[in-house]
Amino acid sequence: MKTEADQQAAANSVIDPPRSFLKTLKYLGPGIIIAGSIVGSGELIATTLLGAEAGFTLLWLILIGCIIKIFTQVEFGRHTVIWSKTPLDALNGIPGPRTKRANWILWYWAGMTCLIITQQGGILGGVGQAMTMIAPLTTEGKVYNQQVSDNIRYKVNYALNSNSSPNTGTIEGHKKIPVAMHLKSPPDVKYWVVIIAIITSVTLYFGRFNIIQWASTIMVFMFTVTSFINIGMLQSYEKWAIKWNELVSGLSFNIPDGSGVAIGLATFGLIGMSSSELMTYPYWCIEKGYAKFTGKKDGSAEWIKRAKGWIKIMRIDSLACMVVYTFSTVAFYVMGAAVLGRIKLMPEKTDLIMTLSEMYVPVFGSWAQTIFVTGSIAVLYSTFFLAGAGNSRMVVDGLKLFGVLSADENKNAYRARVVSAIWPLSALGLYMWFEAPLPMVLWSGVAQSLMLPMLGFAALTFRYRYMVDDLKPGRLWDVFLWISCAGMFVVGFWVIYSEVFSK
Repeated sequence: MKTEADQQAAANSVIDPPRSFLKTLKYLGPGIIIAGSIVGSGELIATTLLGAEAGFTLLWLILIGCIIKIFTQVEFGRHTVIWSKTPLDALNGIPGPRTKRANWILWYWAGMTCLIITQQGGILGGVGQAMTMIAPLTTEGKVYNQQVSDNIRYKVNYALNSNSSPNTGTIEGHKKIPVAMHLKSPPDVKYWVVIIAIITSVTLYFGRFNIIQWASTIMVFMFTVTSFINIGMLQSYEKWAIKWNELVSGLSFNIPDGSGVAIGLATFGLIGMSSSELMTYPYWCIEKGYAKFTGKKDGSAEWIKRAKGWIKIMRIDSLACMVVYTFSTVAFYVMGAAVLGRIKLMPEKTDLIMTLSEMYVPVFGSWAQTIFVTGSIAVLYSTFFLAGAGNSRMVVDGLKLFGVLSADENKNAYRARVVSAIWPLSALGLYMWFEAPLPMVLWSGVAQSLMLPMLGFAALTFRYRYMVDDLKPGRLWDVFLWISCAGMFVVGFWVIYSEVFSK
């Protein structure tokens, strides 16, 4: 039972929502953190790979994947503001099979989280590759960089002067050299991933909300601006210029042959708000204070007014998040299609970052590698860092719901710090085991695609079963919410079909 002091403290935490534009900006933040997490492996790796594989054909899928999930995102945030429940606690109330403590969604989330850590291992490996490129620690690393660079340059020149694939054999005037996957990876990558994982572990343990927010904002902004400059300057080159008919074809809902569809579906699970980020976003809303500022639900006119105001702030925050990651995602996809797709240059197991840097070569020439590697380190590391921070809060919440940890709210902050410190070290162990960044990222994409229908069902349940009448959205919003959930169902069940029944 709450004491009088507890009640007074709760009353003091209630704040009326801001009305002016400048004051509203002060309370934005969860979306910035999520955007920093989003613009990472899904965009830099999976989206670019999709562009290289499918060309401009699946641009429509990228746009839908980014925009469609915001309606589900807002419903999760709305539910948190109204009921002051964490997402996992809310999901545990969704109808369906359950064990004593947890329902079916929570059990799937637990398995998906293991694959998310695997994805983080892949991202860590990508950062390690990038660091090896700009700061090799051994002579082997320097030699390896030169070999991979020569190999990729050969493949690019081959593709530019031939209609054949650079990996199919020799052609007159061209001497075939070993492809990158046959080169032995130097120890530098492992050295770097160990250093990065340890630094991240320590930083997360002592980190704060504002540090995470501003670090992610700066990292994403710098690389996104560079990417848009690159796209603009590509228009100066006839061979690389993006033509209007190519963009139109990409918006025509065509489906490519080959592996493009499979990669596209995995990418759909990662781009925009992935399942993990849909679930993480409300935790940042809680930490920012939206639910606390609204106060405990009592149905009063004052509470309704506060709830409407803070839900509006949360929607603005979500919209800002969507604009940032949509522009960034489209930029990476278009670059992958315009450069890598035209010369059919696909990254191999150990030359992922160096191959992707080719997207900047037509514009930046010899500076391309440095620019891209620096940017990729910023973007990938921000994802790695923020995923550890966000998922640590969710893991602590899940362990409480499964009964592993006691429901002591006073210990939550410390527990989250401990888990956030363990997270990068777990990712390190998985990278050391698999040493394959690209598949590690795509595995998580498939798992998160399968989670999307569950989250769509949950969003509809929040809307129609746990909604306060005075806070109901309009009919147009409901239409888009149903479209959002329908799209998530289609992708989820298509992944099940393609991965299970079509093989």
